[in-house]
Amino acid sequence: MKKIGFLSFGHWTPSASSQTRSAGDALLQSIDLAVAAEELGADGAYVRVHHFARQLAAPFPLLAAIGARTKKIEIGTAVIDMRYENPLYMAEDAGAADLISGGRLQLGISRGSPEQVIDGYRYFGYAPAEGQTDADMARKHTEVFLDVLKGKGFAQPNPSPMFPNPPGLLRLEPHSEGLRERIWWGAATNATAEWAAKMGMNLQSSTLKIDESGKPFHVQQAEQIRLYRDAWKAAGHAGTPRVSVSRSIFALVNDQDRMYFGRSGDDDKVGMLSATERAIFGRSFAAEPDRLIDQLKGDEAIAEADTLLLTVPNQLGVDYNAHVIEAILKHVAPGMGWR
Repeated sequence: MKKIGFLSFGHWTPSASSQTRSAGDALLQSIDLAVAAEELGADGAYVRVHHFARQLAAPFPLLAAIGARTKKIEIGTAVIDMRYENPLYMAEDAGAADLISGGRLQLGISRGSPEQVIDGYRYFGYAPAEGQTDADMARKHTEVFLDVLKGKGFAQPNPSPMFPNPPGLLRLEPHSEGLRERIWWGAATNATAEWAAKMGMNLQSSTLKIDESGKPFHVQQAEQIRLYRDAWKAAGHAGTPRVSVSRSIFALVNDQDRMYFGRSGDDDKVGMLSATERAIFGRSFAAEPDRLIDQLKGDEAIAEADTLLLTVPNQLGVDYNAHVIEAILKHVAPGMGWR
């Protein structure tokens, strides 16, 4: 059975056309949508993190709040930009959120995407070392983060502490056992997918990928997933890694759906992600359920993944987004063999 969750960017804008007009709206509605998704039988509630933007930014208070309001749904990110993160402080925050949720955190991290400001990570106090790139810095932060999540002591204790210490070197607290195995890497290239496998992380692949062959998006993404799994085996890791893909999918089951998304189905798009990076963006899907099922059966990457994240138009409000999720679970998932 394929796991199906939602992914929200948490957009907000002070506009009469939006039902999410403030940062507070975006946060509280994200919690409410997670609760609704759990009640509908969805498997995951995921949020995107963007800095300097009218979107969700500080994930851990939100993840902890969702964890406190829900009981079984997976709670995750897709993704946190590691260029901005203090990996030790992040490990404490993540451990706390995971413990509050009872071990349901699925934490997606990555180098991040193009930013709202120039080198925004520098405002957070981080800069690549001489001779390194911001991507190198993100991977270094990630390696430190993964290491401290193991829960091993590394800090020399004070001989005269304020409170009694356990014996030996001290680790970060709170520590959540098992969280290390629930870290995902958002990969935009084949090489970073293989690096993620080497590091023992699960794989997240979004609706955007660096165009490495000129093939259709879903074909390139499926090839990336297969390379990742081969690299996982070559690294000798135990267990089976998880892989998620993101898609914009809308089942048109009423007039409101047709009004919003009746013309949304399109083809892949290609554009320049930066001055040197050509990216391919996956198409959106919007059709009546029977036709939608036929379209989705042709998506090689969805077939390869064990988890599908539905990107939701959060500014249309909690009730409508719950309807979007329910329509997929009820009218599409059974026909795809996912339920």
